[in-house]
Formats: sequence, structure tokens, C-alpha cells
Amino acid sequence: MIEATNDIRERALAARVIQRLAGPAESIAGIQDIVCDELALLDFAEASADAEKVRAAARELLAMIVAVGETGVVLSDRQRLRHDLRTPINAIIGYSELITEDFEDVLPKPLLADIRTVVGECALLLSQIDRVLGPEADSASLSGSAVDGLVAASLEATLTHATDAETRETGHMLVIDDTHENLDLMRRQLGRQGHDVTTADSGATGLEILETTEIDVILVDVLMPDMNGIELLSRIKAHPKWRYIPVVVVSGLKDMRAVTRCIAAGAEDYLQRPVDPVLLHARVSSCLEKHRWHQRELRYLAEIEYERDRADALLHAVLPAPVIARLRAGEKVIADRVPSTTIIFADIVDFTPWTANMDPGELLRRLTEIFLAFDDLAAQHGVEKIKTIGDAYMAASGVPLPFDDHAERALAFARAIIGEMGRLTDKQMEIRVGLHTGPVIAGLIGRSRFVYDVWGETVNIASRIESTGVPGRIHLSAETRQRLTLQGATGFEPKQSHLKGLGDVRTFLTD
Repeated sequence: MIEATNDIRERALAARVIQRLAGPAESIAGIQDIVCDELALLDFAEASADAEKVRAAARELLAMIVAVGETGVVLSDRQRLRHDLRTPINAIIGYSELITEDFEDVLPKPLLADIRTVVGECALLLSQIDRVLGPEADSASLSGSAVDGLVAASLEATLTHATDAETRETGHMLVIDDTHENLDLMRRQLGRQGHDVTTADSGATGLEILETTEIDVILVDVLMPDMNGIELLSRIKAHPKWRYIPVVVVSGLKDMRAVTRCIAAGAEDYLQRPVDPVLLHARVSSCLEKHRWHQRELRYLAEIEYERDRADALLHAVLPAPVIARLRAGEKVIADRVPSTTIIFADIVDFTPWTANMDPGELLRRLTEIFLAFDDLAAQHGVEKIKTIGDAYMAASGVPLPFDDHAERALAFARAIIGEMGRLTDKQMEIRVGLHTGPVIAGLIGRSRFVYDVWGETVNIASRIESTGVPGRIHLSAETRQRLTLQGATGFEPKQSHLKGLGDVRTFLTD
């Protein structure tokens, strides 16, 4: 019986964890159904073909998570499960980004936004998978939180102790009394109603049981030698884990001061012996229902907190933290003129031939690995990632928060991503990096789907400087070089470049 009970609890806890994965997966599948239907109406055959691949991968992902929820999570299979779940996710991200890259200029903006939402949900799901199943997760990660434990205990009590569909709700009772006859009578009375009853002949024993056992209602006597019932009640209500367990005092002591003291200490009721079985059952049922409602409240609060965390995680994935703070403060329009910032463009050299010769899945995996590494380096150097455009990576130093050393930070970031590119690809792939310093307009565009971006001639020049650069080196404008020189930087090699719209200009190369 104990093994069966433990199995129920373990499965319930595993199912709770799986719920955290199923939410984003259901969102991905649902939004992708909308994307496929919209593309079918627009008659974009090529885009529809890739979208159907995304839909198939999304359904495969959801089916895998549902299957895991039905069978439970096995600790020894955790890494394999993590690997298996990542396969369809990578396919979803890859084909979705191919659609946005190939058809960005022709597809309606709301449809493109839905496709990007699918990619964003995939990022959220990957973070959930890493937190629950990653190499640094221990068994507690699979066991869930204290709230998850309460949910599992509720299910365990229902499945283990209920008799039939018409039976009143039952639970696990703890009766604490130093008199053997009283314990036996309470055990039999409560047991007849279908409750599981644990007894303790002292307050100390009762506290030990509470440490290891999930209890729904406690019934306690007042007159006990080691610790009287009022003292025991005070200790239970002072404990953060036990304070919400309903306590009914059952005693032969007929003293109004004892009654009022027990109620003031947190007792749900005070029943005087001899107790009518019908009244006892009514009080216990009322306490049990209250406890169940409290458990539900905890579950709802946990769900609200989880959804809020999801929303915050997604918001921080697409917007800078200072911009989020301004939105929460009530700003309707966020647009800033930044007098001096350094724009960084990085582009993978000969990316198109790579797409022709490499397996799509491997290409996507490698591209994702590269850009995720760039994201980490941007955070380390205080540089704000703006966006990726195909195989190009755009960032800005000095927005949304201005700082004097933005050019120096941009140069350090550029050097870091060149080095990281060589390390990640074994020097098989190279990038060109271009830097330009000047004024920009930075702000938030959109209403329901925000995008933080920068605009201005500085951005255009930075892009052209990158495109005329040298693979594996940093190409920078005279404005950026002047700013760096003022900060003590040296080692710049002059270069004459022809930039579209500007003609021949003096630029510089550095490593």
C-alpha cells in the first residue's frame, strides 16, 4: 500500500512538472494552426510548405510532452528526454525563421508577428526544459515546489482513500491524545467516514508525524502531560508549513477560558466530550473542505505566478529592461534622440554557400549556437542586441541607457564575437564586423507586439562599413576611431573605402 501511495504521489508531481512544459507547447501548436490557415488563404505555396513542417513538428512536440505526462518522468532518462524534446523545437525555430527571412517583404505584418511569437514561445519552452531537465537540475527540480507537493498530496488522498463517486470527501486525519481509549474511539469514528487516520499519544509525537506526513485535519486534546493542547496548537500555527492545516480541539475540559484561548490561537472549533458522531463528522468535513479550498487557492496563485513569470520572461527576451520599466511606469510613447552611440553590424562571410552545402538542421543548430553566444557576449559587455537579419547580427552600444565609453564597449564586443566565431566553428566560418558612431533615434514601435529599434543615417553607414570590411577583422569609421583614440585606443590601420551614397571615405581596420 505504501509503495502504491508513493507511486501516486511521484506520478502527480511528475505530471505537475510536465504541465509547465505543456503550456508553451500548446501555445506553439495553436498559433501555428492559425499561421497555416492564414497562409493557405493567401495562397503562398512555398511558405505554406515550410509552415506545414512547423505544424508537424509542433504537434510532434506536444504529443511527446503529453506522452511523458502519461508515463511520468524517469530520472535516468532525463537527458534523453531533454534531447528528444529539443529536436522538434529546433525544427520549429528553423523553418519559422526561414519563412520570415524569405517572405518578410510580402507577408502581412500580423502574420509575421504570429510566426515570431511561435519562435518566442520556443525560446521560453527551451528555458523551461533546461530548468527542469538540464544537467544542473537535481531531483528536486522534478519534484516541484511546495505547492506542487500539496497538489500531489490532494490527488493521493483522493485516489487512495475515496470509496466511490457518491462518498463524501475524505482526507488524512491526525488525532493527538494521550488517552488510548479516546484515540481508539476517534480512529473508529473517523475511519467509518472513509478518512485515513493517524494517531499520536503525545504532542511531541504529533509534531514528528507532521514533519514527514501530509495531514489534512488535526484533532487535538487539551489535557496532555508533555505539552498541553493550547501550546501544541500555538506551535502548529507558528510553523509556515502547518499553519494552514485546520485544527479541531476535542476535550473533556469544559472551561470557557480554554475554549476562547484555543479559538484565539487558531483552532477551527472546540468540541466537548462526549462528541456526537454526526457533529464530529460535520466539523471535520467543514475543515476538510476549507483545507481543500486553500490548496486550490495555492494552486491558482502558483499558476498566476507562473503565467506572470512567462510573460516577464518573454517581455525581457524582446525588450531592454529600462524600456520595460518605462512601459510599466505608464509611458505611452517611447522615442529618444541619442546624440552619440556606436552601432555594430556583424555578418557571416559566405553564408549562402554554407546553406547550400550543409544539412538544414545542422545549419540551424550552428546558427542558433552562434547567435546565442553573441547574445551572452552582448550582455557581458553592456551592449544591447537590436535584432538578427538572416545571418547578420545588429547591436548598439549606448542605448537605451547612455554611457561615455560606448565605442570602447562596442570594440570589445566586436573582438569577442570574432574570437567566439572562430572557437565555435573551428575557424571554418568568419564574420565581418563594422562599427560606426553617431546620433540615432531609438524607440519602441508597435502597439500589441512591441519592437525596440534604432533609426538614422548612423545605422545605414554602420551597415555599409560592415559590408565593405575584411573577414575576421573589425572595420570602423573615422568617427568611431576618433572616439576610441580619445579613450586611449591605438593600433588602427587606415583604409580607403567606397561607401554607397557617400563615395570614397577614410576608414580603419583593427583586430
